[in-house]
Parts: sequence; structure tokens; C-alpha cells
Amino acid sequence: MPITIVNSVASWFLKKRIHQMELFLKYPNDVQNELLLDLIKTAKDTELGRLYNFSEINNYHTFSERVPIVNYEGFHHYIERARLGEANIFWPGSIKWFAKSSGTTNAQSKFIPVTEASLEDCHYAASKDLLCIYLNNNEDSQLFTGKSLRLGGSKELYKENGTAFGDLSAILIDNMPFWAEFSSTPSNKVSLMSDWEYKLDAIVKETIQENVTSLAGVPSWMLVLLNRVLEHTSKNDLTQIWPNLEVYFHGGVSFVPYRNQYQNIIQKQDFRYYEIYNASEGFFAVQDQNNSDELLLMLDYGIYYEFIPIDTYGKENQYAIPLNQVELDTIYAVVITTNAGLWRYKIGDTVRFTSVNPYRIKISGRTKHHINVFGEELVIENAETAIASTCQLLNAEITDFTVAPIFMEGKEKGAHEWLIEFKKSPSCMDEFRDVLDKELQQLNSDYKAKRYLNMTLNAPKIQIAKSELFHTWLKTKNKLGGQHKIPRLSNSRVHLEELLAMNTALFA
Repeated sequence: MPITIVNSVASWFLKKRIHQMELFLKYPNDVQNELLLDLIKTAKDTELGRLYNFSEINNYHTFSERVPIVNYEGFHHYIERARLGEANIFWPGSIKWFAKSSGTTNAQSKFIPVTEASLEDCHYAASKDLLCIYLNNNEDSQLFTGKSLRLGGSKELYKENGTAFGDLSAILIDNMPFWAEFSSTPSNKVSLMSDWEYKLDAIVKETIQENVTSLAGVPSWMLVLLNRVLEHTSKNDLTQIWPNLEVYFHGGVSFVPYRNQYQNIIQKQDFRYYEIYNASEGFFAVQDQNNSDELLLMLDYGIYYEFIPIDTYGKENQYAIPLNQVELDTIYAVVITTNAGLWRYKIGDTVRFTSVNPYRIKISGRTKHHINVFGEELVIENAETAIASTCQLLNAEITDFTVAPIFMEGKEKGAHEWLIEFKKSPSCMDEFRDVLDKELQQLNSDYKAKRYLNMTLNAPKIQIAKSELFHTWLKTKNKLGGQHKIPRLSNSRVHLEELLAMNTALFA
């Protein structure tokens, strides 16, 4: 079948989904309530369902009263039993797959259940919807005349006790429908390589001869790959290698600090960027408009949403609200109940709503990744927006950064210490510090109040990381590539001290 016909047929098929989306766009709260009751009914005969008398629950109020809100540690004992092959614990039947997830801030691995329902009705459905929305917004797209360069996690699947675990991307690739593999590059064999450095070179060799029309992956790691492609080909613009490149689907970390660098290596006026919001626990939101930084919350993927106002999070007065009670521009911690058997589970992310008709969000950070040692309430969104603005104003570029507090000692006031690895350094570091400080004050009134006349906080302290520092640090923790991320903000100095010591010892 000629490639142009393939493009037309695929486009027609995916666009049909737009009409199905109209249901949750028009009746969002009805769709969510019906979904919750379906999840409860499905799991009523499981061990968890019997424990909380799911058969008697017929509304959200009763559900929220009976079922406690948990984090991973609170649900861990159920998951471990399921990994050993026990069935009907928190979801009907046996669970075959577990997505291994571990952040840089916690050495303990998490094993997130992935059921057949979540695989098909959430993860794969979302991938198709992303393409559907994009094609609906861009009638002239030629996406399917070429391939998507995907950059996922590295490791293969490991099997034990009749179950399998590994990176979510490995599970998705292992179960991928033929059409997805046909339209993607590199091959599954290369995608699942465990050695990140070797894998990078293999991807470059395999993809530079392909007609790549789209990119998909985490911005920080994708940038490493794309720069390697440019080095290998001695080009300075990716469209010189892939002239039909038209869109980058990105997620995992904020795109804001990297936008200028991408625009430098993809010098195409109509090139598009589309953000997604997904995790091992599920696929949550998709950018549904061209040139937007808002994400449409997807309400029919088998995920029921609740939200904890961040000012009550972890406190005695903590409470959760359903979707129909959220307010604009309030930061919430996300709680999910899913078709993977997670019940009122805190995923650790925070969001704020930019629209309630339809429900659109922005990711504001992580519940554990913020700085509030001095009452400044600095969140990741503030830090990433401020450093991106500062870099743009001063013609600088960063590779990565992390921030931690300098605690008060004696009469000395506190401050924030930034460790920044520059790809392109500013001409004056003092000016960079002052502009960054000013940008932070404009974004965050609590930070501004603490900085007023240096009453509580001194000006930030900027430390320059040597080239490859963050890469080397992640390598020592076996966390190169895939979904692994540098912790942006922390209330402690543990990670910063490790990095500073390595900066001195390895690069002296």
C-alpha cells in the first residue's frame, strides 16, 4: 500500500475518536462518576473490595469515607503479594506486569501494577488520542509518511513468580501492536538495550537513514540524543537530516528550560511541540491545542481523579475533593483510583487548573520536590520558569540544575544554593544571580516577602557544575536515560552535597 494512502487511512481512523472525546468534554463530571462506580463494581469481589464493602458503595461520598488515601508505602504490602502471584487482591484476576519506577530521591524501587485494562484503555488509548488530537488540529500533517523516533527507558523485562517487571516503556514495547512498531524507530531490539551509552550510538546509526517525522521522549535525554545525531552527521539543524520532521511529543520533565535549545537545533518555523503528562501509574493529560502550555485532563481512561489542596497536604486537616469542586489557580496534589487497581493513591505530583470548561491543567511540581524551609513555598514551576527567563534574557543555556536551602546558622540568614550546569554560560555570573532572583520574586510572592531587604533570605548562591556532572552522578546510581530525572528542588541538602563533593573530587 503506498505510503500516502497509509497516512490518509491512519488519519481518518484516529480522527473518529474526536467524536468520542466530545462526551467527556460535554459531561465531564458524569463521566467521572460513572467511571468510579464501574471501578468499584469491577473490584467488589477482590480482597480490598470486601474489606471496604464495595458492594454497598454507590456514590463518591461513601467511597471517600470508607477508602483511605494512601501513598506507595501504604499500598506496598498489597503490591508485593500480587508480584508473588496472588490473585484478586485489589483487582480481579492475576496481574502480569509491574512498572519498576524509582526516583533519584529514593533508592527504593516502586513496582506499579499494570493490568490489561490499564494497558489497553489507558496507555495505548492515550497514545492513539495524542495522534488523534494532533491530526485534528493539523489537517496538513504528513505524520504517517514517516516514522516516530521514540526514546524510552532502557532495560528489558525481568520475569519471576509468573509476573514481569521493568520500565513502563519496556512493558509497552513488549505488548506493542504491530502498527505502532511499524511506524516507529529505532527497532525494539535497540530500544530495549540496557547500556545507555551504547544504546545512544545504536539509535543514531539506525535512525539517521530513516524518514523521521516526529520525536517522542523526555526533553533532557532527547536533547542528548539529538546533539549526538548532529555531531555524527556534522549538521547544525535536524531538518537537514530529517526534512519532514514536524512535531515533538514530550513529557516527563518540564520543557521550559530546554525550549530555546530545541529551537536552535530545529530551525523550522512551523515545527510544533506537544506536551503529554504520563507516568507509570497512568496517562493523565494531553496538550490539545497548538502552541499551548495547557494540558487537557483525559477523563475516560479508567482513572478517577481527586485533588488535595496543597496547603492541607500531609496535615491533620488534609482532605480531598472530586473534580467538580476544583478551583482555578490553586495547587493540588493528585490522587487517583485506577483500572490498574490503585485506590485513592497519591502519585506525588501537583497541578493547578487553568480551565474548568474543559478541565485543563499545568503541572506545578512534586509534593516532595519543593523548598519551604523559610516559608517561601518555592515550587518546581517557579524555578524552571525563572531560570528559563533568565537564560533567555542573558543569552545562556543550561544542561541541568538542582536547588537546596542554605540553613540559618547563628546570625547568618538562610538562602537558596543553585548548582547549575551550563551549556552556554552567561557573561557575568553576578548578573545571572540578580536576574534569577528578580524573576523568582516576580513569580512567587512568598519568596519575594522573605527576600525583602534580606530580612529572612539572602540572595541566591550560584555554583557552577562542571560539564557532565549530572550525567556522571546519575551513572553512579545506574539511572542513565529513560524516565530518570534530576531532583530540581529539595528541602534537604543530601543530593546537593553529593553533587558538590563529586564536582570537586572528579573534576578538580
